[in-house]
Parts: sequence; structure tokens; C-alpha cells
Amino acid sequence: MLSLPAAAQQPPLSGDERITLSMNNVTIEQVLERLRSQYGYSFVYKPQEINVQRKVSIDVRQQTIGQVLDRVFAAQQVRYDVEQKIIHLSKLTAPAKPTPGKRSVEGSVVDESGLPVVGAAVIIKGTTRGISTDIDGGFHLEELPENAVLHISALGYAEADVQVGTRTSLHVVLKEDSQTLDDVVIVGYGSQKKVNLTGAVESVSSDVFENRPVANVTQMLQGAVPNLNISLADGKPNRSASYNIRGTTSIGAGGSALVLIDGVEGDPAMLNPNDIESVSVLKDAASAAIYGSRAPYGVVLITTKDPARQKDSFTINYTGNFSIEQPFAVPDVVSDGYVYAYLARQADISHRGTDTFNKLNKSQDFTAYAGGMQGWLEDFRQRNLAHNPLDAIVDRDGNYIYFGNTDYYDALYRDKTFAQSHNISISGSNGKISHYLSGRIYDYNGLFNYSPDTYRTMNLRSKVTGQVLPWLKVSNNFEYTFDKYHMPTSGKNSDGGGTNGDGVVWRGINGEGHPSSPLFNPDGTLTLSAAYSMGGLLTGNNWIDRTTKTLKNTTTVNMSFLNDKLRLTGDFTFRTKDYIQDKKDTAIPYSTREGEISYLGTPETGDYIATTTQTTTYLATNAYAEYEDTFEERHHFKVLAGYNYEQQDYRAITAQSYGLLMPDLNDIAFAQSDEGKTISSSANRWRYVGAFFRLNYNYDDRYLLEINGRYDGSSKFPNNSQWGFFPSASAAWRVSEEPFWEVNPRVVSNLKIRASYGALGNSNVSPYTYIEKFSLNNRYVNGVGGSNNRYLNGQALTSYVSSPNQIPDNIGWETSKTIDGGIDVGFWENRIQLTADYYLRRTLDMYTVGPTLPNTYGASAPKGNYADMSTYGYEISLSYNDTYQLGGKPFHFGIKGTLADYYSIIDRYNNPTRKLSDYYEGQRIGEIWGYVCTGLFQSTEEIATAFDGQPYKNSLMEIPKDHNARPGDMRFADLNGNHDIDNGGNTVDNPGDRKIIGNSEPRYMYTISLSADWNGFFLSALFDGVGKQDWYPSAESTFWGQYNRPYNQLPTWHIGNYWTENHRDAYLPRYTAYYPPFYKGLANTRYLQDVSYIRLKNFQFGYNLPQKWISKIGLSKVSVYFSGENLWSWSPLYRHTRDYDVLTASKGSDTDLSGSNVNKGDAMNYPTMRIFSLGISITY
Repeated sequence: MLSLPAAAQQPPLSGDERITLSMNNVTIEQVLERLRSQYGYSFVYKPQEINVQRKVSIDVRQQTIGQVLDRVFAAQQVRYDVEQKIIHLSKLTAPAKPTPGKRSVEGSVVDESGLPVVGAAVIIKGTTRGISTDIDGGFHLEELPENAVLHISALGYAEADVQVGTRTSLHVVLKEDSQTLDDVVIVGYGSQKKVNLTGAVESVSSDVFENRPVANVTQMLQGAVPNLNISLADGKPNRSASYNIRGTTSIGAGGSALVLIDGVEGDPAMLNPNDIESVSVLKDAASAAIYGSRAPYGVVLITTKDPARQKDSFTINYTGNFSIEQPFAVPDVVSDGYVYAYLARQADISHRGTDTFNKLNKSQDFTAYAGGMQGWLEDFRQRNLAHNPLDAIVDRDGNYIYFGNTDYYDALYRDKTFAQSHNISISGSNGKISHYLSGRIYDYNGLFNYSPDTYRTMNLRSKVTGQVLPWLKVSNNFEYTFDKYHMPTSGKNSDGGGTNGDGVVWRGINGEGHPSSPLFNPDGTLTLSAAYSMGGLLTGNNWIDRTTKTLKNTTTVNMSFLNDKLRLTGDFTFRTKDYIQDKKDTAIPYSTREGEISYLGTPETGDYIATTTQTTTYLATNAYAEYEDTFEERHHFKVLAGYNYEQQDYRAITAQSYGLLMPDLNDIAFAQSDEGKTISSSANRWRYVGAFFRLNYNYDDRYLLEINGRYDGSSKFPNNSQWGFFPSASAAWRVSEEPFWEVNPRVVSNLKIRASYGALGNSNVSPYTYIEKFSLNNRYVNGVGGSNNRYLNGQALTSYVSSPNQIPDNIGWETSKTIDGGIDVGFWENRIQLTADYYLRRTLDMYTVGPTLPNTYGASAPKGNYADMSTYGYEISLSYNDTYQLGGKPFHFGIKGTLADYYSIIDRYNNPTRKLSDYYEGQRIGEIWGYVCTGLFQSTEEIATAFDGQPYKNSLMEIPKDHNARPGDMRFADLNGNHDIDNGGNTVDNPGDRKIIGNSEPRYMYTISLSADWNGFFLSALFDGVGKQDWYPSAESTFWGQYNRPYNQLPTWHIGNYWTENHRDAYLPRYTAYYPPFYKGLANTRYLQDVSYIRLKNFQFGYNLPQKWISKIGLSKVSVYFSGENLWSWSPLYRHTRDYDVLTASKGSDTDLSGSNVNKGDAMNYPTMRIFSLGISITY
């Protein structure tokens, strides 16, 4: 007979039999019955002594009966005696009180954080006598023998032997045993232990999201997972992100990662960060295959927190953040009006060769000024010398003349703004019903002066779980989100009534915010420069309000049979999303003459209000069964099969009306013009149906196999191609578990080799691509509603139908096939862990342009599945975590580094001549073709003999028309030797003097994370970066300043940095206007920018108040902390300019920009915000 207390780490109690058992929230009686029926054990106990109705959850693999009982009775003082397969259970009694002269010892057992270890086994070594630690981690033993040694063990911790000696009190610190902690990772329709994964899966815990002062989850996830590429176009607080896993997906149908929140597709930007429990990223096709055509390019699984399960538990948590935010980068431009205007004139003279520059675009005309612009400049210079404070005067004709020194960006942006978030969560359980309730409100005061862009979001979540019967559990997950963003717009930008985009004020400032012009005239009216650049903000009457309301509810039923071997799950989700956009655009009043008001736009017909309402209804249901069992102790099977149905209905309606009665009115009912009223609508529906299965096989924790398959149907395809079957398989070999493996675990403690292959379909196309569609269009008179007016018999043709495009030829699924190989290695008892993967993803039959057809065809070629692409990549993750004693207290620290890289190549594409204006076979995605700049011309002699003694000629130069260069101009290499700089046939085979000079795709993405905690203090930092990426500024970029147009804003870094006879080694060419258009804005090596970077993404420092302080007022945890976001960055770009945030510079212009002015590479974006936050977290 052997007697041990519960929670002791025991040797096998009945031979070497190993037990595999997985049961969730069941009674101990059910566990004992499972051990009896499956393994033949019998249990003898008195019900009044042993509480077998207590609920427990257990998940063990290949454990001894003693280890299983340790877990089952971890919370009870139970003694068990084993005789063959008969186990006697009895209540464990503490040793009798000591008699005088007998030795005794008392003590406590804590973890490395100083928290008590409950249920640790404290055994007098060499005996069977011992006790388990109480709720405070304390123990008391008596009648100790001479030279007593205590053996202390607990699940999840390394065992320890302690020599008692003459001590009567002990304090024992147990170190975490990483070998016994098998992290559970959420995967498709279930979970698995990380050690048993066969695919490429990465997970992060809620630690990533705690105490972060940002508006949404997307900003928190950036840099958290290698090769999870989250692209945010700018720093707008409501900006949704693009989620990409492992690089370029498809140049045809496109596609991004599928993001699931509690198993349902959703937008993380609308999620309360405090609700998140974990995030898993399924990277390879084998891991994502269970989701079929919805997940051809990976899955991001976000799991929210579940209710507490412990009986009679109740927890309340409040977390508050108070933040100061400021733009990470603001263009540093010349605000001295004289310097700005002087150089603007010089740039235009240099461009035209004559002094004809007599006005600053529309804001000032110096034709009637004495001496013209030159005379005005001299007066301006004299006024500055005299420190004359007046920035505007009225001439004898009543015209305003300006002598301003205005920083338009400084006028636009606040120095700082404030944001705050408050979150409260309540969780509890009575043993039968568990609940989790949370609410959050986030307020952002806005970045702009005059008309702030305010933002508010509110989240509410309620999760309730009820154990209706021992085999039946019902849960409900309800979520509501309200989101509103008020975005002021720049307003009218021409007398004809066009708009300068939706909110892209920085574009207006760059082109029309002239420093020599103040914002306001002496009488308080707007100047033309102010009205043209940011009039909408200054009047407050031009804006867009975007409101989103999302309601989602998921009801889930779980059933368990056959001692939890068979589990059935069904869920139903309903989600409705209402999006309302109200847009108001009014004429902007301004004045150029005293007492006269003019307008940008026409108040009678130009002022308008538009309202758009979009409603999206989504339904989804899943039903699946899972069966698992173990045979002959070593063969563990798990089989899952199920059904999935999804449906989405979308409807939108837009009403627009002109002629507001007054500019301050904000309802469409007050727009009374009979002309220009429009009502338009759109709608679509799609459906998906899928049947799926998964088979897992585990032999002796050494050989792991997983096979997935899904049969998908999509309503987006015609009947003959609606269905597709997509299989995958993955396997792993745990070499370190082999009997022949004799490597010391302090050297290599874990070694697993993985491989996978899978194919997934992509149905990311319009719901009606395969149907011929007719478009109904409207046109109106008097220039209202569009410029292409149509007339019939002198009357306005109010509507017409356009002919449909040719439908695609045999449209079908794009297919993504991925091969992945990986390795997981643990060193030094898993203190150091390495994970590495290499993959090849082939995207086949991409939906792109078809073969070229004869001109007689009369229409563009229909699209179809005509292209293929390959993506190659790798990712590496290396971490080190350990604990040391510092000042008698445990100091825990961790460091983790990740590296990821990928590139994509076009394998098939319909471009037989390989024109550079389109994709072509062999192209590497992101290629930048450009000219090789060998320097700046220093003299006319150099120009005259540039080409082997012949004059330099550049046919690309549009101005001057003779194509002649001047000293200070760029000199391009004549790569094709024809003594002319040209673009040849604009093909790969005849590119003229161009070559591949860079690539806009990011390479070598890396992160470095640090963490430490000691004596209640905690600290963490996250750095992320890109090792290689190129960007060429477009002609419209603020990078060029007055080199683009003479009246554009002038960056301060240009001053003294352009070529002159006395500054021949300057970076910039000779000072002249319209310079980028000389070369049609084409890229060249001299001004190709390196936008690789490193950034301090997040830094936190805080303190957990001691338990002895807060327990006196009934609290269990209180933390105070500082947190910062986007605190610092460095990039080679900053050697030239810090006018941009390097992260958004290469992403193009603001995605809210409308019209033809969109230019990728102009870097005009809402700035990323640098955030400083103080927070507190209180748990009761």
C-alpha cells in the first residue's frame, strides 16, 4: 500500500500504465467513472468525506494514475491508497499536535512573483508523510526526523528539496517548470496544445493588449506576430486596417486574412481591447483549411474573455487611461512669408527663363502693385526689417495686400490633444451559471484647431454560460458597438464647385496655403488662400459625420456524451451593421477687397447635404461533432466533422440635395434647390456553404498527423463552378520524445520538425461578376450633379442605361496552394525557444485581364482566371525567458526577437509584349523602374560633351521643349547607348534607359520585445521595424515643395540644400519650379528614398501595489502604469527630411481623398499619433 497526499508528483501507481483524459467542467464522480470504464480502476470512499460532486476540468496526455489524481483532487485534502487497481480515497488529516520536545516546522510556498502556490505537496523525504499547502500557500509539519529533507512539488513548477536543519520556519520559492506547461492554442473549431501543433500557428495572450492607450485593436497587434502585416493608411482613430499574412496574396481578386472574433467574421477596430483573451494566427494552408474559401490567405482568430468558472466567484475590474497625444511628424515648412515668396518667384523665373511671375496663384495678384511682385517683395523686406506687425493692408483701390508670416500647418494642428478610455468588467459564477459583462467608452478630442475631428466609440459585451444538464451547456455572447467620427473637410477648392477630397486638408495647405497670406483679413473675413486650403475647417460648415452601429449575438449549444469522448456543438450568429454618413459641403466665403464677399462655390446650387445609409445583415451557423479516444495507451485519435453556412445582405441608399437655405443648417430637408437632387441605391447578397472535416492522430506524443478537408460552395460563381474541394495535410515529429534521444534537457529540451501542404479557394470577387449588368445613370443641367450633361430636344436627359461589360469567360475559383516546413526547438529546459518556418505559396488562376483581342471586337477583353503568382518567404522567432534572485526577490525577464521576409513573382500573365505599364511574367511585385542618376551637371561644357563628346539630350524633359539640360540638372546614364535619355518601347526587353532601381515591398520585418518584473514593478518595450524598403515621392509630394509648383509650401530642409555655382555638392538640383514634371515624375536613383526604419512602438512601466495594502480595503489587485505609443523612430529617410512619418509615407495618399488628385507616394496622410498615457487598473 502507498499513501500520498493530493497534488504530490508521484511515480506510476500501477505498473507503467499511462492515461490520456480530457474532460471539461464535469463532476469528480464522472471522472472516476471514466477511469473505471476505460482503465479498469475501482474507487472506495465515504461520500461524507470526499466531495465527488465538485466540478473540475482535466486535460492530460500520457500521465500516470497518480498524476491524474493530483489534478482531480488539487483543491481538496484527499489521501489515496492504491492496491493494484483498487484505490481507497479518504480525508487527509493534519499531523497531531506536537508533544514537548518534538521538532516541527512551518512555512510558505510561493511562486517567482511572490504569489502563494495552493495545493503544493510538502512531503518528508523518505516517508509517505506530508501535507498540501493551504489557500495562503502555508503548511505545518510536526515530528520531523533528524536531518529532515522536505520534498516540495506542484503542478507546473520544478520540484524542490529543502534541508530543514535547525530552522522552524521556511520560505520556499518554486520556479516555473516550462516543460510541464503545455500552452493551449485556439485553432479552427477547437483548441490544441502548442506542443501538438503540426501547422504554422502563432499566438499571443492578452498581455499584448493590456494597459495600451490606443483607439482600437489593430494598432496593438502591429508588430505582435511575425509576418502578420497590419497596414494602417494613417493615424485616424477610426481607421480600419488591412490584415495580411505572409505577403502578397492575389493581383486579381485580391484578398486578405480572414479575421474571426469568437468564430465570427468581424472588424477588430470595433472591438474592445480589454475583452481580448488571446489571438491566434493560422498562417499556412493546413492550419486555415478548416475555413475553406473564406481563408485562402490565413486566419486571425481573436478570442474574447470567458466568464469565471469557479463556483461562488465574483470579480469586478476597472481600467482607465488618460492620454496626451501629438502628431508624430508634422511638415516643417518655411513660415517667413518673404523668404517663401522670394524663392517662389526665383523658382518660376528659373523654370520659364523670363520674369513673368507676378502672382501667387489665386491668393495675390501683383499686376497693379507698384513695381509688380518685385516691388512688393522689396516692401515686404523693408517691413520685416522695421518689425511692422501688420500682415495686411488695403491699397487705394480697396484690394487687400498681404505681408503675412503664416504657418498653415501650425494653424491646422493642435500642439496636443487628449483622449481617455474607461473600461469596467464584471465576472462571476454560482457553479451553474457564469457571466462576463464589460463596457468601454473611448473619447478622442481631435487633432484640428477651429473644427476638431472628434471621435467616440462605445462597446458593450455580455457573455453568459449555463450548465443546464451534466451533458448540456448553453452560452450566449452579445456585443454592441457604437462608433462616431466627425471629420471636417477642406471644402470647395475652385469657383466651379469641385471638392478637395474628404478631409485631406494637408493637400490644400501644400498647394494653396501661402505663408505670405494670413488666415484672416483685418475685418475677420477669410483670405482666399485660407479659404482655398482649409476654409471648411475655419467656417466649421464643411464636414462628414460617420456613424457605425453594430449588434452581434451568438448562441452556442455544447453537448457531451460517452464520458466526454463525443462532443456536439452548434451555434447561430446574427449580426447587423448600420453605417450612416452625413456629408455637408457649403460655399466658402472669402474676401480679396475690403467690404466685398466672394465664394468658392455657389451658395444657391453649390451648397449641398448628402446622406448615405448602409445596412449589412449577416447570418452564420455552424454545426459540428468531435470524437476523441485513446487506444492501446499510445494511439490518440480526434475526429471532427461539421457544416457551415453564411449569408450576407447589403443595402445602401444615398440622397443628395443642393441649395441649403442657410449654411448653418444641417438637415437635408433644408436643401431646397429643384436641380441636382439625386437618390441612388445599391444592394447585393452572397452565400457560402461548406462541409468540413479534420482528423488528428497522435502516436505516443512522438508522431503527429493532421488531415483537413473542406467542400465549399459560393453564390458568387456560376452554377458550373460554384463548388470546390480543398484538402490539406500536416505532420510533425517530436524527435525529443524518442527513446533514443538522450540529449541533456539543459541543452536541448524540445525538438519538433513540421511539414504541411494545403490548397484553398479564393472567392473574393463581386457577387454578380458572372452576370451581365446594366447601369442606370442620371445627368443634370447647369453643371449640377456632373459635368457630362446630356440633352434631348432641348430638355435634360434625366436617365439613361449603359451597355454592360462582357462577362468573364468561365470564371472560377482562384486557388492558393502552400507548402510549409518548420522546426520548433527548446533549449535549456525551454528557457530559450526557437521557431522557424519556410514557405512557398502559389496563387493559381488569378482573376485578371484576358488575352488581347482584335480592335474589331469593340469592347475590352473580359476578365477570367488567367494569371499565376508565387510567394516565397520565411519567419524566425527566438525568445529567452528566465528568473533570477535580485535582492532576495525573484527578477523575471524575457526577450524575444522575430524576423520575417517574403517576395512574390508573377508566373503567368497576359502581357505578351511585357509592357512596363502592366504586370508581366517574371516580375517581382513592387519593382520600381527608374533612371540611373550619375550626379548633377556642373557646367555647360559637361552638358555639351556628356555623350562621348556629343551634347546631352533628354527626350523626357517636357520643359523646356528643346530638351536641353542646364547646370544643376540631373544627369541620367545612357544605358542603351543611343545618346538620348528615353524610355524606349516601355517594355522589359526595351526599357530605354530605365532599369530596376528598387522595390516598394517591405523586406526583413523584425521585432524586438523586452519584459521584466521585480517586486511589484513591471516594464515592457516593443520595437518593430523594416530592414529594407524603397519609396519614390510622387510629383505631388511635399518632398518636392516649390520644385513641383512655385506656390507650393517650402520645406525648411530645402533652404541651402539646392545646387548653385557656390554649392555644387548639394543634394537637390538647381532651384526651379515644375521640376518633377520635367521627367513626368519618373523615379531615379538619386531621389529614391530608403524608408527602412526602427520604431519604439510601445513602452510600459508600472507598479502592482502590495497585497497587504490593498487587501485591507477588499481589493485583490491594483496597478498603476505609464504607457507610451510610437515614442521614437529612426529611418535613413530622416537624413533628408522628418516631414513624414516613415510608416505612412510609402502607403500613398489619404485613402479618404476623392477625385483625380490621388497619387500614391505623395505621403499626405493624417499623422500617426505619439501617445503618452497614465492608467490605473483596479480589481475587486
